[in-house]
Amino acid sequence: ERSVSGEVVFNTGMVGYPEALSDPSYRGQLLVLTYPIIGNYGVPPFDKLDEFGLPQYFESNSIHITALLVSDYSAEPCHWNLTHTLSAWLRQHNVPALFGLDTRALTKRIREKGAMLGKIVFAPDTAAKVK
Repeated sequence: ERSVSGEVVFNTGMVGYPEALSDPSYRGQLLVLTYPIIGNYGVPPFDKLDEFGLPQYFESNSIHITALLVSDYSAEPCHWNLTHTLSAWLRQHNVPALFGLDTRALTKRIREKGAMLGKIVFAPDTAAKVK
């Protein structure tokens, strides 16, 4: 658990969370995924490259988001191409995640009010300490 802060942004895609989390355009941001079930197919292999030598299932070689916010997390993924669970991948990169949130309401607020900053604060940190 690591307290973090950043701009809160959302992605409304129904699939492709490995691509979204590894997309450099999300660098330093708290990413809200609006699709209700995340993690159900795990994370594919990192070493599989396409014909151009680029990662086949990812946008880059690492996670770029600062944190992940989802409605429902599937802790027991099932997919033929699974090599890691989403939580194991996030832990490997020291990226905090929260689930059980109303991501639709959060997305609606961002759409109506515009860009916003957010913090995820874990004890013993306080909001004032998290920059």
